[in-house]
Amino acid sequence: MDNFIEILKETWNEGIRGFGIGEIIICLVIIVVSWLIGRLLSTKLIDWLSKKAGQTDNRLDDKILESLRNPLGLIPIVFGFYLITFYLPLEGSVDFFATTIVKMLVIFTIFSALANLCGPLLSLLDNKWMTEAMVDWLRKTLEVLIWIIAAAMILDIWGIQVGPIIAGLGLFGVALALGAQDVFKNIFAGIFILSENRFQKGDRIRIGDSLHGIVDHIGFRSTTVRLFDSSPVFVPNADLSDAQVVNHQLMEIRRLDWTINLTYSTKIDQLKSICLDIESYIKDKKNLPVDLTKDNFVKVSELGASSIDLKLICHTDPVGFADFSDVKEKLIFKIIEAVESNGSDFAFPSQSIYVENQS
Repeated sequence: MDNFIEILKETWNEGIRGFGIGEIIICLVIIVVSWLIGRLLSTKLIDWLSKKAGQTDNRLDDKILESLRNPLGLIPIVFGFYLITFYLPLEGSVDFFATTIVKMLVIFTIFSALANLCGPLLSLLDNKWMTEAMVDWLRKTLEVLIWIIAAAMILDIWGIQVGPIIAGLGLFGVALALGAQDVFKNIFAGIFILSENRFQKGDRIRIGDSLHGIVDHIGFRSTTVRLFDSSPVFVPNADLSDAQVVNHQLMEIRRLDWTINLTYSTKIDQLKSICLDIESYIKDKKNLPVDLTKDNFVKVSELGASSIDLKLICHTDPVGFADFSDVKEKLIFKIIEAVESNGSDFAFPSQSIYVENQS
């Protein structure tokens, strides 16, 4: 029995590679407690602070708190690993390895907070000279630079020389640039699209004669246009920069340019009355949101092959498509009413054949 107790004590004290089981249990307890404290800070504390910040009109503090949620939860865990390295009797390479792990976690926590803060801080930029898409690109670029610096620092603390790696990446970058010309072409095309401010996320655009939808995302390589049936279309930026793009979101007015065909039996007085009725309607702000800075009229324009043609031109405010369709429908009803009330009728393509009597 005494031998068994001695074996038990020896096993308890020696444990694994000189670390006693008691020390291992304490380390596990430290890790669990650190994780629980981290969860408490990243949930309860941040939620409480967010509730307080939500009482203010400024939304920046809410974004900052949300961006710091995960990094704040990592702080107790990093401190817990530091306590373990301080508690355990580490020596030699094991001590170097453990200390380096702690330094790496510290670097990761700090740079994770910096990367997460990029979005909220960049939201302070004035949208007059930086669009939403440009801010998004700048945020992604800063995040990449921050993590590159963090990776360089981590390699340095492990004793890995960064200089030769950068030189090797330079040669690799040249080869990559030669083999991925289309990728870089799309990236530069995306930069030009953003700098020219052709369109923004949420704009309704038409590309050529076939593609018509809403801009969903402007990426580094391609732009996502969501069709009206919600199907996404991914357009390479290089193709998009060379295409003819109509941005309906930037329209200042909507224009109606119609030709009304009346029969040749229509008299001059009837034509004048029809034009006057329709013109009175389109110039009434209650009936049509007319743009008075533009020419709005209804005039006899041409004697066609089978009709007397009236030219109707009017302009409306840039209302939505549904409202614009309602405006056009009411105008069509008014045109039909004006033509019928004045005793005329609409013409359609026709031909008259005269047969000469030779008898």
